[in-house]
Amino acid sequence: MDMMIETKNVTRSFPVAGEKDVQVLKGISIEIPKGEFVILRGRSGSGKTTLMNILGALDSPTSGQVFLDGQEIGALDEKRRGLLRRTKIGFVFQSVALVPTMDAYENVEFALRLARYREDRRKRAEECLHMVGLGGRMHHMPQQMSGGEQQRVAIARALAHKPQIIFADEPTAELDSATGVKVVKIFRDLTREEGITVVMTTHDTGLMGAGDRVFSMEDGEIVDA
Repeated sequence: MDMMIETKNVTRSFPVAGEKDVQVLKGISIEIPKGEFVILRGRSGSGKTTLMNILGALDSPTSGQVFLDGQEIGALDEKRRGLLRRTKIGFVFQSVALVPTMDAYENVEFALRLARYREDRRKRAEECLHMVGLGGRMHHMPQQMSGGEQQRVAIARALAHKPQIIFADEPTAELDSATGVKVVKIFRDLTREEGITVVMTTHDTGLMGAGDRVFSMEDGEIVDA
């Protein structure tokens, strides 16, 4: 089985003025196969967002190794890490952070320009908005859309440049249960139909059944997998 992500004994500590460093991650070793929908479950403060930031090359571990599609992230300089994020990774956050002066289509097309996407940007932006069920809403502004619709635009934006993996940090936290389930279904469909690996953090126990595998975190450790 091909692995998209492998971590070996990853730790992360943060300095605290006048005190010992706080260890947020304590020896995390996991494997995530390609094309799976993986959930990192844990309460606030469990370390799941810190781990996701390290997996997505937004942060570096204090010790240990992280491999993305066989490439050790820690061996890359910041320029190459930036290229990795821009070409192979998509991000969806709790705060959708759409550009308020751009409609849905423009938000997605703008992301393609930032990623230096070389193919037909118009075609790809429209294709991605259709994928998330917003083909008829692509020229609506963010303020004209519901929270769930805005999050679907954010997903379209994240997958537009054809990443190998999408990291979604608490993407359903601000949504009602029914809308959250719809968003999670989009992620499942992406793994099944597009072969994209999706890693999502959540504290919502009602969403656990959607994942191909679930890693439960507590106090910086994997306590169940």
